[in-house]
Order: sequence, then structure tokens, then C-alpha cells
Amino acid sequence: MSQDINQLLDWTPNARLAALPPVTSEEHRYGMRHFAVGVTIITARDGETRAGLTATAVCSVTADPPRLVVFVNKNVAASDVILNSGALCVNVLAGDQEEVAKVFAGMLKEVHGEARFEHGRWRELATGAPTLDGSLANFDCRVIKVFDESTHHAFLCEVLATCERNDGEALIYLNGAFRRIPQ
Repeated sequence: MSQDINQLLDWTPNARLAALPPVTSEEHRYGMRHFAVGVTIITARDGETRAGLTATAVCSVTADPPRLVVFVNKNVAASDVILNSGALCVNVLAGDQEEVAKVFAGMLKEVHGEARFEHGRWRELATGAPTLDGSLANFDCRVIKVFDESTHHAFLCEVLATCERNDGEALIYLNGAFRRIPQ
């Protein structure tokens, strides 16, 4: 069984540091507000059910093989859709897609569930997960591992298809607001 665990089991944390208390959740959130990050919409499809969320917790893991890690709160509908389908799409937003980011972030309270997909133009690539047209990049992925990390699932994904555009501003999130970065 331990051979299936992808973790350094013989590594131990520094005992002195392990005894120190972490910062509070509030202190952590405040500090992270100053970390400029690209804005994405993570989407998935399970049969006829589509779900998505605006996310900033996405990171490239390796280029060879092409892998990303995506962190999704366990309490959002998209988490179960990703678990059931084994696939997701990371849509990296352009500066002109701020409204769609707000829709999928739940900032427009009157728009829920499937109605979110009425904003933007959607299609599919390899996995069937919704892909947002006009994004700076789309990474259509299969999930190869799932890690249970406190309030979130960490989905380790292998990229099966990509699309990109070579113009437009990037949409980032910094200090509690969306901002545009010129190319």
C-alpha cells in the first residue's frame, strides 16, 4: 500500500519549527492579498451537469509530462463534478473577461449553476469539460491524482489539449480587486 503513496515517507519536519504555531487564517488571507495571481475559471462536466468556479489556486507542476495542480474547495459543486468526471479545464482569463470571472466567483448573486454558462462563449476540447472561448489559454485536463488538503481537494492533472491567443491583456487578482496587465 505505501508504494502507492506519492510522498517522501522517510522525511521528517524540523522538530523546532513543527512546535511553532502557524499564523491565523486572517493574517494568512491578508498577506495573500498582496500576491498577484492570474485569474482562471475551472470548469467540468459530468454527463449533462456543468459546473465551474473562479480560481487563483492553479500552478504548473511539470512541463514533461505536462501537469498542473488545481485546488478546489470541497464545498463547491464543481468539486464533486470534477471528482465524478475525472476531468477539468483551466481557462486562463483575459482582461476583457472580468464579468465572466465575477459570474463564476458568485459576485453576481442572481446568477447560479447552469445560468453561469450563459456568460461567455463555450465549447469543448478533448475531455468534454467546458472551454471558454477568448481566454488567453485553455488547459483541458484529465485528473490523475486527488489529494485531500484540509478544506480543498488538490487535483493533479495531466494536460490533454490546449488553446491560446497571442493578444489581449491578462486578468489578475491583487489586493481584493481584478486588474489588467498589458501583454
